[in-house]
Amino acid sequence: MVLATATLVGKTLPNSVIDATSYFDNHRIMETENAIAALGALAQESRLAIFRLLVESGPDGITVGRIGEALAVAPATLSFHLKELSRAGLITSRQESRYFWYSANYSVMNELIAYLTDNCCDGQPEACGVACVPARKAGSKSVAPRRKRSPAQ
Repeated sequence: MVLATATLVGKTLPNSVIDATSYFDNHRIMETENAIAALGALAQESRLAIFRLLVESGPDGITVGRIGEALAVAPATLSFHLKELSRAGLITSRQESRYFWYSANYSVMNELIAYLTDNCCDGQPEACGVACVPARKAGSKSVAPRRKRSPAQ
């Protein structure tokens, strides 16, 4: 077995640092694969509508029946789309009595957004100004948290 060493700015790095760097590279690949899976799941009109409805519904989620009613999606088709969103990790489900409740997986959603904006403006978001902040349509709900106004405003 050959032990690898590396140097960085004239210093020899221990094997554990090299192994950690290798792990990071592999982890980064898995992160990319997860992002591709999530984006692929959202790259279909009905699934995107389902996910947006679940995001609007909040952490408690809504039942399958209400999703189908709200979006006029047939039960078999809805089941297929929910399976694809679940496989990508974008939604979670739970059963209460005879009802299945679905909700957005906000941590995965936020990880995807962070992944997409990770190196925005070469890793210096303060240099971007508003370039990396999601745009808002006039009259739509805010995507970014609103700043609280002082009583004088």
